[in-house]
Amino acid sequence: MDYRNKNLRQEYLKQSVMTASPCELIVMLYDSCIKNLKLAEICLTENNDLSGAHTHFRNAQDIIMELINCLDPGVELSAKLLDIYEYLLRTLRDMNIKKDLTLLPDMLDILTSIRDTWQQISKSSYGFASEVSAG
Repeated sequence: MDYRNKNLRQEYLKQSVMTASPCELIVMLYDSCIKNLKLAEICLTENNDLSGAHTHFRNAQDIIMELINCLDPGVELSAKLLDIYEYLLRTLRDMNIKKDLTLLPDMLDILTSIRDTWQQISKSSYGFASEVSAG
């Protein structure tokens, strides 16, 4: 990708983030986490790139930490999400240390399921989607 296209892509991403609702931002975080896990898998299975896999696993962990930071303790759902996020973090750390992808399909299923739920919330017509902050 040449420099101009890279700048255009970065500007588009910046505008997408700046104009997104809180729910859409959560969906973007999930999308990025899922993407990083898939890239870590490619690094390990196709390229034997341990350093690249480590970077993508760390990015996914950072995103999960950001999702934890988004949780609103006043919302009942937050406690359940925190349990899920803590499980995901533990599993990601183990996968990164051991470079073991055995649990990757389960991780992707969990993340995709929650991501799809947030996608539905962000598209709902109930009017509360922009106010939800349970991460």
